[in-house]
Amino acid sequence: MVFLVSEIGVNWDGDVNLVREMVSTMKRIGFDAVKFQAYNEKIIGDHPEKDRLMKSAINKDNIDLINDICKDARIEWFCTPMYPEAVDLLEPYVNRFKIRVYDGKSIFNNQNSELLKRVFKTKKEVIISSQISPKNIKFKHEQMIKWLYCVPSYPCKIEEVDFTSFKDFNGYSNHCVDISVPFTSAILGAEIIELHVTADKTKDFVDNNVSFNYEELDTLVSLIRSSEKIKR
Repeated sequence: MVFLVSEIGVNWDGDVNLVREMVSTMKRIGFDAVKFQAYNEKIIGDHPEKDRLMKSAINKDNIDLINDICKDARIEWFCTPMYPEAVDLLEPYVNRFKIRVYDGKSIFNNQNSELLKRVFKTKKEVIISSQISPKNIKFKHEQMIKWLYCVPSYPCKIEEVDFTSFKDFNGYSNHCVDISVPFTSAILGAEIIELHVTADKTKDFVDNNVSFNYEELDTLVSLIRSSEKIKR
């Protein structure tokens, strides 16, 4: 079965009641895990939504709360660390890590950033998004990595998606608002699919332009799970 990940990310807005609703809804719909992001003020820089974004970052003050909410919902959670110290914070709580396209690029230059060094040191599964095929990458940590094909445009247009080399990847990370794209990745054999979620498209949640609402995700997950029952 496809391992389905719902990227809550920054769309919970630091609202405890909202994140509780989002986590429980993702469990009900049929996701296997939910994902968050761990970043600091240096990463955010001068972003116009800086104060708001910092409320959604996983940190030492809210990590136990997030862990308890997910444990109560009986769903796995993990996170994208964006600075090295975040790995140490997350390591006791998560079974795997997600690395964004930007932070995974150093691998293609035969280098590992301090962030990646810390992640690999945990010996846990590492999921990395990339638009570039990882086919020819060979290094000592390669067995730990699951690669997700990802077009990093926010949002990406359907014509930007190219599944020509999809067999080189383990799955797909979605930034396209057409549900046919992630569904196609499932048909093509994705082991992992990551999808952004929003509680309400009429509001101004930061990642709404790459997110599906509950109804859309319910439809998409039903399609994916139904397709798994068809013998190939």
